[in-house]
Amino acid sequence: MTADTVTDVFEEHRPVLLGVAYRMLGRVADAEDVVQEAWLRWAGADRTEVREPRAYLVRITTRLAIDRLRQVKARGETYVGPWLPEPYVTDFGDTVPDTAERAVLADSVSLAVLVVLESLSPLERAVFVLREAFGYPYAEIAGMLERGEPAVRQLAGRARKHVEERRPRYEVDPVQRRDLTERFLAAAEEGDLEGLMSLLTPDVRLVGDSGGKSKAPLRVLETADKVGRFIVGVAQKGGIPDLSIRFLELNAGPAILALSGDKPDSVFQLDVLDGRIQSVYVIRNPDKLRSLAAL
Repeated sequence: MTADTVTDVFEEHRPVLLGVAYRMLGRVADAEDVVQEAWLRWAGADRTEVREPRAYLVRITTRLAIDRLRQVKARGETYVGPWLPEPYVTDFGDTVPDTAERAVLADSVSLAVLVVLESLSPLERAVFVLREAFGYPYAEIAGMLERGEPAVRQLAGRARKHVEERRPRYEVDPVQRRDLTERFLAAAEEGDLEGLMSLLTPDVRLVGDSGGKSKAPLRVLETADKVGRFIVGVAQKGGIPDLSIRFLELNAGPAILALSGDKPDSVFQLDVLDGRIQSVYVIRNPDKLRSLAAL
C-alpha cells in the first residue's frame, strides 16, 4: 500500500473503530486515544498478510480498549456521586441504511445500557459490544480475543443475561423523545410543576453526574414529586450566566445542551416509556463536556 492508501483505509474504518472503543470505555477522550494508538499500530504494521483491514483494525482497537479498561479498573478510582458515560455525538447518517441495524447501534450506545456495561468485566464487555452492537460471529470474536469459541459463547451468554437483568426498559422513537424533551424544557422554564409532573412516570429517576466538580444531586432522585420539584427549582433559580439552549443528538437520542456563553454547562437527556419520562440524566462534570465545546 502507498502512504495515501494506508491513511485512506484507516479513515474509512475510523467511525467503526471509534464506535467500538467508546462502547468499551464510555469515555470519548479515552476512545480517541485508543483509536490513535490503533492508527500507529496500523501505520507500522506489515500489511502484506492483512486480508481484511476492517477485521484487523477492530481486533487491534478491541485489544487496546480492553487494556485501557483494565488499567482504569485497576486504579480503583473513587467517583463523587453517580457516574454517567461521557456524552457522545452520534449521527449515523447514510452509513447505516438498515432500520433494524440502526436501532441496535442506537440501543448499544444509550446512556442506560452503557451504565450497565460498566459492571461487566473487560472481556465480557468486549464480547457483548462486538456481538450485540456490531454483529460479529462468535468464531471471529474468538480470533480477535485469542479465546476458544466455546469460551466466547459463555462470555456472551453471561454478559447478555447481566445486561438484560439490569437494563431499564425504554423506547427509542426519536420523534416521541424529541417531543417530550421539548415539553419537558418548556414546563421547566415556565415553572409549571403540574405540567412537568404530568410528563413523568410515578417512579421516575433523575441521575446527576457532576464528579464533585459542579452542582448536581449526589444521590439518585426518585418519584415524580421529587424530580419535578428539583427541576422546577433549578430552572427558577437560574444560576447559569448568559444561558442559551441547543438541541442535538447525543448517544443516539435527542438531548438538551445548556451553554454559559459559548461554554457547555450541562447536558440533559430523557428515557421514555409508554409516552412518559422514566429517567432524566443530567451531566455537569466539566471534564465530560469538553468534547461538546467545538460543536
